[in-house]
Amino acid sequence: MDLRRLVILHSNDIHGDFFAKDNRDKLVGGISMLSGYINKVRSEETDPVLYVISGDMLQGSIIDQEYKGISTILVMNMLEPDVVTLGNHELDYGLTHLMFLERCASFPIVNANLFIKPTDSNLFEPYYILEIDGIRILFIGIITEEVIAKSKSEPLIGSFICIEDAAREVEYICNSYKDIDIDLTVLLTHIGFDQDLELAGLLPKEIGVDLIIGGHSHTLMEQPAKVNDILITQVGTGSEQIGRFDLIINMDTNSVHEFSWQAVPINNEHCPYDPVMDELLNSYQAEIDGKYNTVICRLPRDLEHGRRFRETELGNLFSDILHYQLGVDIVMLASGSIRKNTLPSLVTRTTLMEVYPYDDAMISFSINGQMLRDMLTHLMHTLYYEGGREFYQWNRDLRVEVLADGSIGEIRMKGEPLDPSDHYRIALQEYHYGIIEDTFGLSHDDLSDNGRVRVVSTSSQDNIIEYMKKNKVSCSACDGRIRLTTELEDR
Repeated sequence: MDLRRLVILHSNDIHGDFFAKDNRDKLVGGISMLSGYINKVRSEETDPVLYVISGDMLQGSIIDQEYKGISTILVMNMLEPDVVTLGNHELDYGLTHLMFLERCASFPIVNANLFIKPTDSNLFEPYYILEIDGIRILFIGIITEEVIAKSKSEPLIGSFICIEDAAREVEYICNSYKDIDIDLTVLLTHIGFDQDLELAGLLPKEIGVDLIIGGHSHTLMEQPAKVNDILITQVGTGSEQIGRFDLIINMDTNSVHEFSWQAVPINNEHCPYDPVMDELLNSYQAEIDGKYNTVICRLPRDLEHGRRFRETELGNLFSDILHYQLGVDIVMLASGSIRKNTLPSLVTRTTLMEVYPYDDAMISFSINGQMLRDMLTHLMHTLYYEGGREFYQWNRDLRVEVLADGSIGEIRMKGEPLDPSDHYRIALQEYHYGIIEDTFGLSHDDLSDNGRVRVVSTSSQDNIIEYMKKNKVSCSACDGRIRLTTELEDR
């Protein structure tokens, strides 16, 4: 029996988590110690060591925003991943800019979803075959359907979006290489853990997929799941841990003979620093400090956004500020656009932009009370029954009761029961206006027919900063404006 050993290290959803953080008596995370650990494993192991990333390298850091991802790609170049797949946040600066970032990358990026419509040709390489120490490995990249909403404005770009289509594409790629002796087949996905499980269940065993290394749902696992003889894993978010597979490959059967897996903590107890990485990151930080480290305001205390799928102090603050600034009746602010768990009481431009990095325009439109109820009903149905990930915060004038089964109970506006015939002006971030049919069940034609749709601000971020500079910001507490009888679990 021909058995070979292989180590695969993997990250997902790093989100610009560049610097270590104090955690009691030790430092945890940061790209310098992550790089130090990867380099240590590469130098200590006599068997092959690979490092892969399952999407969402970008966003979450002011350094990433300032350089529109170029800084992050250069940092990733220094980590020297063997192969990477796209996450939805890789498109945050636009599809054209993503193509530029790919040219900056010194590592292969795989994605089997996106294609050019007129020619049906892939936008990226859908797979990558890597041979190391006689072991031939096929990597295939699959991304979440959230990316489709961001590419809708690109008329020449198409994609398959459902899991069934993804499974067929994986099968097609695997079957195309039946004549090549592929020893290990790895899917690098960015579709979330639940959909990884579903995808694995749809794949025929005979095509030989061995591993799914995923991302997007930020799932930190204790051990891999196993579906259809496929090992499925994911390693949380940020740089505080890295996944490690120690694999024994059966070269005769092209399968995993034995394995062990662990989520390795990245901390200064066992991870050396990378001085070259430190120098690069510190140079970026110095530039940022000089430009953005100005104080905007002081809050009475730190404000939390600890869980995405409920009312939060920070969600209330931002939606109330935007409501005041924009002069509309209701602001629906995407909970996922708040990227940190806490806004410190001393608010600098840097901390604010890291907490709320998406500088979308704000789009307003008119609806009546019945349409508002229908919108909220559709939103909660997707969340409770369809695995939806878009939750919204809103300003204090709107009070909504969500019953145990996810249906909408009482709605009050400014203390009065919602009148189905009254009209209201709603504001949404531009991206979320673009996907309003998916999240709220209203088409753009429906909204155009009901009144004028217009841009009320070109920068939601600027509105928040302007308000904080000019006004005393009072303590923002959760006040029951979103009453969930049954809590939604984070997903």
